[in-house]
Amino acid sequence: VQLQASGGGLVQTGGSLRLTCAVSGQPRSGFSVGWFRQAPGQEREFVATNRWSAGYPYYADTVKGRFTISRDIAKKTSYLQMNSLKPEDTAVYYCAVGNVIASTKTFQSAYEHWGQGTLVTVSS
Repeated sequence: VQLQASGGGLVQTGGSLRLTCAVSGQPRSGFSVGWFRQAPGQEREFVATNRWSAGYPYYADTVKGRFTISRDIAKKTSYLQMNSLKPEDTAVYYCAVGNVIASTKTFQSAYEHWGQGTLVTVSS
């Protein structure tokens, strides 16, 4: 399984970006796609996740109401729509795939495969 994240860039406060994660190969049945981010000098943190087949999006409190995770099953692509961006959203964003369960869906260790990351910079 390989993941290719893209769509990052420079945007002003209040702006929007849509990140894309293309999934190639065949993940195990029942997988989820998660998005994480790592700001400079900080640890990687959970952003959002979605069960590939059933949906059930889940968000970190810091992005709830501003970010939306979705997927196009036919294109094997996950999307992270980010609206009302803030300077504190500046980070490298990663997508990941794994067979997670409810209690571990926010844990990095629950995701087996990772993309290379895409940089999002929000200017004030």
